[in-house]
Amino acid sequence: MGDGPASRPLSLGDERTEALDHGVALLRDAWRSFDDARPHQPPVSLETLGLLESALPEAGIGVRAALDAAERVLDESLAQTRPRFFGYIGSSGLESAVLADALAMSHDVNLAAESAAALLVEQQTLGWVGRLIGYPAGSGMVTSGGMLSNLTALMAARTRAFPDSRRTGLGAVRAAVYASAEAHSSVERAVEVLGLGRDSLRAVPIDARRRMDPAALAAALSADRAAGVIPLAVVATAGTTLTGAVDPVGAIAEVVEGSGAWLHVDGAYGVPAACTEVAGHLFAGLDRADSVSVDAHKWLFVPKACGILLVRDPASLRAAFRHDASYMVEEEGYAYPVDSTMEYSRPFRALKLWTALRAHGAQAFRDAITVTIELACELAQAVRDRPGLELLVDEPELSTVPFRRLPARGDVDEHNLRLARAMQEDGRVFVTSAVVDGHACLRPCIVNFRTTRADVLSLVDLADELGSRLDS
Repeated sequence: MGDGPASRPLSLGDERTEALDHGVALLRDAWRSFDDARPHQPPVSLETLGLLESALPEAGIGVRAALDAAERVLDESLAQTRPRFFGYIGSSGLESAVLADALAMSHDVNLAAESAAALLVEQQTLGWVGRLIGYPAGSGMVTSGGMLSNLTALMAARTRAFPDSRRTGLGAVRAAVYASAEAHSSVERAVEVLGLGRDSLRAVPIDARRRMDPAALAAALSADRAAGVIPLAVVATAGTTLTGAVDPVGAIAEVVEGSGAWLHVDGAYGVPAACTEVAGHLFAGLDRADSVSVDAHKWLFVPKACGILLVRDPASLRAAFRHDASYMVEEEGYAYPVDSTMEYSRPFRALKLWTALRAHGAQAFRDAITVTIELACELAQAVRDRPGLELLVDEPELSTVPFRRLPARGDVDEHNLRLARAMQEDGRVFVTSAVVDGHACLRPCIVNFRTTRADVLSLVDLADELGSRLDS
């Protein structure tokens, strides 16, 4: 085969410049559309449905046409980057990070193998995040998100407690993991994946502020030790998904100290708030944890996926994951990153966060997080001020504000479940439902740097408007 175009059938060739210009134009239009709330969420069009029923194309239509189709699909998808997306705990698609991510994907560096400067950038980024939140990380890993971060931390905990477990398993050994009754389900999933079984996860009762009760934790640890069960790890939640509650990490660390258990802080949502003056006090004791996880694609605004796991002892990850492989021979002291992580194909996720921190500076992130916390307080006050709406927390600790509407008649829970669906179908905002203390409610969460006071107040107005329509 020669050196002509036929020898490189996937190369853009002369089409490259036009394709790049068109892609940038689409990106520019998308960014502009995120500046203000759209009037509604468009339904999936008949044109798109037809496109998605088409057969495998044997001949291409060109990059420009393919990008236009991709943009149509994205426009008709739920975008967490929009300022009135209050569902789940979403990303913001920070523009500087999007551009860095495009560069990273173009170079396609694999952070599991030798990667020269890229690995140094990841290590620097981990150190920066540690300093930002006040955690003295010795090392860590950039992962796909909170699930993998929590699983990685618990794998390190299991290996520290039972060094032979990677070879022999736990056998008849009985071990337990302890977490708040309102911890994220990823903790339960991690316990299952590790082979411990979900019955080994202890749901520790919460206090009046919905935080793990340290006295209840101490009682659970004591009861298990008396029964011959070994405390493996305690997972404190720094920002629960349900209400944003922050477990008292310092008091939990006092209980855990001397028990032999690993203390992990699942801060996937809330830990970035540790860098702010308004909420920093909630995270006292964070520096005493063995590991901390945080999803930068949540409250640090960068696009998915960018999970951060910080560990106090770098050797703990290597002990948990290192393998000798004939195709990755370690020599001259080089340690492959794959020996500290589960992933053998690991994209350069850190570059987007590294670039964003360099572009904007840490103070801009502190300010943006503070604004979202203030907006949550405004939302809570707007709910208090609106007759017929009821706040389900005394005051939001972070930026999650569960509330419900009290209908003129009928079942309250059913009304709020219908209201959540009606708001999603209306499309002016997106909010999801939840259940707090048995009460169905709306559970908005504000983690988008684009969200404004007007966006927050529109949520209250729409809940009232559509709720009244359901009443009638």
